[in-house]
Amino acid sequence: MESVVVEWVSLITRWTHITAGIAWIGSSFYFMHLDAALRGIPEIPAGKGGEAWEVHGGGFYQVRKYLVAPDRLPDHLIWHKWQAYSTWLSGIFLLGWIYYLGAELYLIDPSVRVLTPLTAAGIGFGSLLVGWLVYDGLVRSKLAKHEMALAAVGFVFIVFMAWFYQQMFSGRGALIHTGALIGTMMVGNVFLNIMPNQRKVIADLVAGRLPNPAYGKQAKTRSTHNNYLTLPVLFLMLSSHFALVFTSPYAFVIVGLVLVAGALVRVFYNIRHAGKSDPWWTWGVAGLCIAAAIAISALSAPAAREALSLDALPDPIEVAGLPPAPEEIVGIVQGRCAMCHAATPAWPGLTVAPKDVRFDTAEEIERWKPVIGLYAGRTNAMPPNNVSEITPEERHALAQWALLP
Repeated sequence: MESVVVEWVSLITRWTHITAGIAWIGSSFYFMHLDAALRGIPEIPAGKGGEAWEVHGGGFYQVRKYLVAPDRLPDHLIWHKWQAYSTWLSGIFLLGWIYYLGAELYLIDPSVRVLTPLTAAGIGFGSLLVGWLVYDGLVRSKLAKHEMALAAVGFVFIVFMAWFYQQMFSGRGALIHTGALIGTMMVGNVFLNIMPNQRKVIADLVAGRLPNPAYGKQAKTRSTHNNYLTLPVLFLMLSSHFALVFTSPYAFVIVGLVLVAGALVRVFYNIRHAGKSDPWWTWGVAGLCIAAAIAISALSAPAAREALSLDALPDPIEVAGLPPAPEEIVGIVQGRCAMCHAATPAWPGLTVAPKDVRFDTAEEIERWKPVIGLYAGRTNAMPPNNVSEITPEERHALAQWALLP
């Protein structure tokens, strides 16, 4: 029953997280597009805002933007905030549910660093808080007056954190925390800067004071950062499902390449939507970055490293404190699953074990007991299409073993 609850809570939370993320990203892209499409009109002084006409769903929309505030506050004002908040809250819950409660499986890699689940969770969550403070400090510093310098320092900081996470956690844990760090920076911008600044503007309007234009400028800067970070954070959230990326010892370099590629794609659309030009070169450079990332991931895979004499094949993972799985179970798993789930997969086309789940030793098999019991015992999810012809009796044995303490 426990595995059923874990699986369904994970599914429902992912569903919520993805839905909220679609809403947040969609509104972010829309407003960046809208800002770029604004044109000056006589009713709004030059440099103080603009207007855009849009057509959608059979109707026409007339949208105006005031860089500071309108002369009169409307009776009905729509706030765009819960898309961001619900994305982050569901994401943090999912991080805790999968990576902190299941730290021994997904977060801690004994071959990288031996940690207790509590220590690993503390490093993970604590680094998100520290990361936000560092980023916020940079944006509030004098460096913020120089956009390119701030972008360069921010880029180095994120790549450094990706490297740091690789020294602490499993490959999956490292990339998911890098994504969570960027997501925390983005939602922090909304919750701690953009929304408070908007409230200050409204308070000034209600009091009859002229709002400070610096509030809007600060919020716009943070919103622009979020826009350029959106595509990289999506890549990082997906990358934890692809072993060729997260098992690479140079995953932090891949993170850097994806940051550049994602930002350049947004540069293209931001300039194009403003009607200035079509900078197609951005796609070329972005493509080169992704091609470099693919090459790094392929050449750093275990099989490729052996072929190039770059490194010895990885040793089986040592799992301290766990007893070996029973001989009968080891025979089933290694006979039916280890052709893919091994340090050197024998299945054609595989260079890395799917999701880096390996069954080379009885201890490794014991480590993955809950997953094996669910995916190969209680359900027929693995092996895919039952390519290794595991029998119902063997599935039953795996399911019963997984129920043992």
